Amino acid sequence: MTLPCRRLWWLDATAPTLGASGTLRASAQPEKTMTMLVLGLVLFLGIHLVPAVPSLRRTVAAGLGENRYKRAFTIVSFLGLILIVVGYMRAPSEPYVFAPFVGAIHAAPLVMPVSFVLLAAANMKTRIRASLKHPMLIGVGLWALVHLLANGELKATVLFGSFLAYAVLDFLSAASRHAVKPFAPVARQDMIAVASGVVLALLVMTFHRWIFGVKVVPWGV
Repeated sequence: MTLPCRRLWWLDATAPTLGASGTLRASAQPEKTMTMLVLGLVLFLGIHLVPAVPSLRRTVAAGLGENRYKRAFTIVSFLGLILIVVGYMRAPSEPYVFAPFVGAIHAAPLVMPVSFVLLAAANMKTRIRASLKHPMLIGVGLWALVHLLANGELKATVLFGSFLAYAVLDFLSAASRHAVKPFAPVARQDMIAVASGVVLALLVMTFHRWIFGVKVVPWGV
């Protein structure tokens, strides 16, 4: 579901460009933008699933060397993210795979602060992290699920469905491997995670229409 809004010309799949003869022509085709989106997802999620298979991670790191592996991980992740963002923003809003769930649309503004708090807590010595073990994957899963159900567009189904599948697979892998690093929780860090997560979620929702083209809260700009 999208609302009419001002878009950046370089992210608009229908934005015209000058041809060799000086005439205007379409800048991109829907098929190419969807291919860009899918390729970005394969690169970004694929490289992030490598650590979920310890034997594969060890093999790749041994072949490249630890430092080169980390550099390759960063480069592939960054390239994949760029392709995802540009591909998604340029892809057409139609067709729809299913009708958006009204309940998910209303629930999204409530789910997002929870998701952002979990993402913040995952990188800190919080009781939230100690209790949930893998708050980042849970946060990504919540974000992906509510966006998947609230949209229904083909491009949104591909994007959020892929991230949801990744979060589930990585969570199951981490849980089966007991991939949890022991640490001593610090209560103050929980407060920081909650405060920063809520503030960031409110900022994203406030400027969601300006960034992504869809107004999601009444106070959005």
